[in-house]
Amino acid sequence: MFQPLTVAVGLRYLRAKRRNHFISFISLISMGGIAVGVAILITVISVMNGFEKELRERILGMVSHATVSTWDRPFVEWPELIRNASDHPEVVGAAPFVEQQTLLRGRGVSGALVRGIDPEFEPRVSELHEHMISGSIEDLGTERWQVLLGVELAARLGVSRGEQVTIFAPELRATGAGVVPQVRRFTVSGLFEAGVHEFDSGLAVVHWQDAQGLFRTGEGVTGVRLAFTDLFKARSIALELSDSLPGFYRVRDWTQQHANWFRAVQMEKTVMFIILSLIIVVAAFNIISTLVMVVTDKQADIAILKTMGLSPGGVMAVFMVQGMMIGVIGTVLGVVGGVLLALNVETIVAGIEQLFSTEFLSADIYYISDLPSDLQPRDVLRFSGLALILSLVSTLYPAWRAGRTRPAEALRYE
Repeated sequence: MFQPLTVAVGLRYLRAKRRNHFISFISLISMGGIAVGVAILITVISVMNGFEKELRERILGMVSHATVSTWDRPFVEWPELIRNASDHPEVVGAAPFVEQQTLLRGRGVSGALVRGIDPEFEPRVSELHEHMISGSIEDLGTERWQVLLGVELAARLGVSRGEQVTIFAPELRATGAGVVPQVRRFTVSGLFEAGVHEFDSGLAVVHWQDAQGLFRTGEGVTGVRLAFTDLFKARSIALELSDSLPGFYRVRDWTQQHANWFRAVQMEKTVMFIILSLIIVVAAFNIISTLVMVVTDKQADIAILKTMGLSPGGVMAVFMVQGMMIGVIGTVLGVVGGVLLALNVETIVAGIEQLFSTEFLSADIYYISDLPSDLQPRDVLRFSGLALILSLVSTLYPAWRAGRTRPAEALRYE
């Protein structure tokens, strides 16, 4: 079907006769539409990949890849789990934690999650130490009853470093005056800013032994936090480690702990892909209209080719080659443009902001104030493949019509 003759004629038909430059113009519009569609798809999805990656890194900077905990009792077997984890080749770190949702009071009052950590092992499972803007996590080990607060939580409580906050434990204790809540006064030894509202406004960090004393867990902890060489294997490795212990344990990985965040990003990427793909669909319709006009313009040529022995399939191949070349050229231009834009989008946006003296993502409003980009080769292949398939499909009907041309009727008025 695709013989040298049909390919040569198809390439020749990319340029219409001198009297029909309008057809060539429509061909250029079709190429441009496919190029713009592919370039925009690559750029937009790369930016959304960048936001997803930035969000994942910020969240994983404060949470571990996976946690193993008990369902309704203190986790007293945690030393054995940490020993097993230290022997596993894909485990980077393991650290115990004590966690409880409770109430804090300074000059103001706010609910927060109080997390007890081991300052020595915490850097192996999170990046809390990198987000400290005042003090350090080592301060938790120097004296007892020290606490680190998120910057927004500290502002809500009206306290700063060196001042004190009162933490209420959910357990009650009986005294001569009646039943009163268990409370303890902590000194604010540092502030952190993770760049995620959930942590900056609702997390307080204390030493894990202080948390044991406050929440009365004895020798037990809430669970063990784990970090791995491959975060996408977090759940399977955590399940493997929990199976080495007697009893039943709750295993949660980072995708479950913040599933809503990542589902929202994935849904947005899917919707944007569908919407922006319509640009390529419109360009494919342009290819159909271009080829229909070319078939009408080349009726005499088609009749002559058929009388010289070219089969209907060969005639179809001529116009399929023409339409596919429009798609291939447009796709190549779109891939080159999209890759260049995706790799330089941060610089381009910064230049536009500087030129017009504006700021698209203000740091006062948005936690992610720049425009990250993460170009994925599989996205480039997927979008270019979509454009080529649509280009091929759009050639079928005009080529089929050309193949059905009857030489006698086409040459009647020539």
